[in-house]
Amino acid sequence: MSKLQSFQCEFGGRTLTIQTGKLAQQATSAVTVQYGESVVLTTLCVSKETREGVDFLPLTIDYEERLYAAGKIPGGFIRREGRPSTEATLAGRLTDRPIRPLLPKAWRREIQLIITVLSADQQNDPDILAIIGSSAALAISPVPFAGPVAASRIGYINDELVLNPTMAQMEGSDLDLVVVSTKEKVIMIEAGAKEVSESLAMEALRFGHQANQAIITLQEQLRSAIGMPKEPTPVFEFSPDLMAAVDKAIGNKLENACFVPEKHAREDAFEVVQNEVIAELGEQFPKSDVIGYLDTHIRRIIRSNMLEKGKRVSGRGMNELRPINSEVGILPRTHGTGLFNRGQTQVLCIATLGSTRQEQILDGLGIEETKRFIHHYNMPPFSTGEVKRINTGRREIGHGALVERALSPIIPNVVDFPYTIRLVSEVLSSNGSTSQASVCAGSLALMDAGIPVKTAVAGISIGLVTGENDRFETIIDIEGIEDNYGDMDFKVAGTKDGITAIQLDMKVKGIGFDVCQSAFDKARETRLKILDVMNKTISVSRPEVSKYAPRMYKLKIDPDKIGAVIGTGGKTIRTITETTKTTVDIDNDGTVVIGALDEAAAKRAIEIIEGLTKDIEVGTIYTGKVTRILAFGALVEILPGKEGMIHISELANRRVATVEEEVKVGDEVTVKVLRVEDGKIALSRKAVFEPAGQTTEGGTGSNNDRRPPPPRPHGGRPPFRHNPDNRPQHQ
Repeated sequence: MSKLQSFQCEFGGRTLTIQTGKLAQQATSAVTVQYGESVVLTTLCVSKETREGVDFLPLTIDYEERLYAAGKIPGGFIRREGRPSTEATLAGRLTDRPIRPLLPKAWRREIQLIITVLSADQQNDPDILAIIGSSAALAISPVPFAGPVAASRIGYINDELVLNPTMAQMEGSDLDLVVVSTKEKVIMIEAGAKEVSESLAMEALRFGHQANQAIITLQEQLRSAIGMPKEPTPVFEFSPDLMAAVDKAIGNKLENACFVPEKHAREDAFEVVQNEVIAELGEQFPKSDVIGYLDTHIRRIIRSNMLEKGKRVSGRGMNELRPINSEVGILPRTHGTGLFNRGQTQVLCIATLGSTRQEQILDGLGIEETKRFIHHYNMPPFSTGEVKRINTGRREIGHGALVERALSPIIPNVVDFPYTIRLVSEVLSSNGSTSQASVCAGSLALMDAGIPVKTAVAGISIGLVTGENDRFETIIDIEGIEDNYGDMDFKVAGTKDGITAIQLDMKVKGIGFDVCQSAFDKARETRLKILDVMNKTISVSRPEVSKYAPRMYKLKIDPDKIGAVIGTGGKTIRTITETTKTTVDIDNDGTVVIGALDEAAAKRAIEIIEGLTKDIEVGTIYTGKVTRILAFGALVEILPGKEGMIHISELANRRVATVEEEVKVGDEVTVKVLRVEDGKIALSRKAVFEPAGQTTEGGTGSNNDRRPPPPRPHGGRPPFRHNPDNRPQHQ
């Protein structure tokens, strides 16, 4: 058994501990990371055999949430964790993005990192620990790794930057920034913000990078103490004969193909060159090697032209935006739509409004239990002209979450706008940065739906090409091929006043702050241009929601009366919704929100709820329906769910032989409340008929209009005596 070893440092006012040698000792390497009372186990396993037939790094990172970590039992019938939650998928992506660029691209043996959340204190987010644990596991393993890396979360609370604020503190933060860095450079950024400035974002980046150095030093101590010898870094090189033969065969054909402006025409030109070269050299060299070398040739041509000549494949300048246009109101029956085009990238976003009861229920380790603003992203294969399986994978979930984060700051709060809001972005054509096009389309759809957002949001992606001697060029609005052969995809979304979301993905081993500053500056300038175009389409939200959207009506009831509206086992509220065809949502403070497609249905539901919660007042006259006939009287529903008793002696201004003589079930009658005792309501129909100055119980008014009562049987006693329990009195 390996020796238990622990390494600690102070990080954000709390102790961070990395431990190894106790758990999962059959893995290639394993560490636990504890911060507060959150504990994450990260294991690394490496296959012994090379994976054949792949031309990529076979790295898998699985983030496993265990609800026992937060003292919860999973929902659902089987009470077992199922497929990863959205939050778990995002945490897995958050770990993958900074780790992958630091592993050798020529490595072909399977690497699997499994991150298991063992304890979650709901104060310290385990996603940061997952990144640190994965870096530490790789650092002490035999796998060549250009790390270690460290991660920190930066908040901006009460006008101050805060290192690793708790989850509760983050609710009041204007910034949620995750910075992952190596010793020298930033390798990954993920952020949501409430319209913060570029200068504040830069300050927070520097703050997080500096804080990360303590964790990097801790991992270096760990590696020095127990690190295994590293295996040689694999290097793949093409044979000189192959390179010479291919160079001769292609001449200038490949360079000419690279600068065909239109995407599909360019791909067709590549295919022509590739087929010609394979036909000429296919018998001399392996086909895969020929294709691989052609790919490196394309990469070199595209990058060198951008870096040396400022020449892009489309013919645009380095800071030139592709043609953009936008539309709203595309679909006739949806609640709101926005269509955004940027070059060959096209996204249609649809907004749908629902009642607050349709909030998404979150069954995860966080402190939030529901979510009322939801964005989903779909990218079907036809968007790239391909034939393949339709799938909602990690990429779709990640892009959907990024757009949701970018738009969240402009969503009105539930008090002002009591709706659940769902956006769905359909990528209809893809050629670069569909996520940021989805931000633009989503903003348009929100306004078209009549959702009172305060301003528009737009997004853009900034690319990077690096050369020798730290030379670099940042480029705006990258196309798919520039993303593929470039070094960076730096997405920035925001309003005219500031940033709402950031996402940085790297293909190189990090960037400096000069690159970050250039990206922020160009992103802001371009974002303002896009917002100008969008504002010409729609600049403010429509004054009303779509006629096809439900209308929401609010009223306030006594919180003590909530049970009366809900009823036993929810019976009463179900009856209300079924009979009125509305939705009814009740908060603990007594706020009731009623959703209906027509005003009449909403008014009926409001009447019922007010009736259920309104106190019955003695002396008040009501009109109700007879619900039941008894031998000694009739029950009348004077308000929804509230019945009173008219004793037979109170049915008319004369003696009534039988109840049926005066009323029948379903009759509408006007009655006056005589008494309310122990929840029982005594009503009188006779009192409504009484002339002024007359009472129903021993009153002194005139009785000239009454017929003389018939003789009473049973020695003059009435057949029934009134009793408050409404039970017959046997003689």
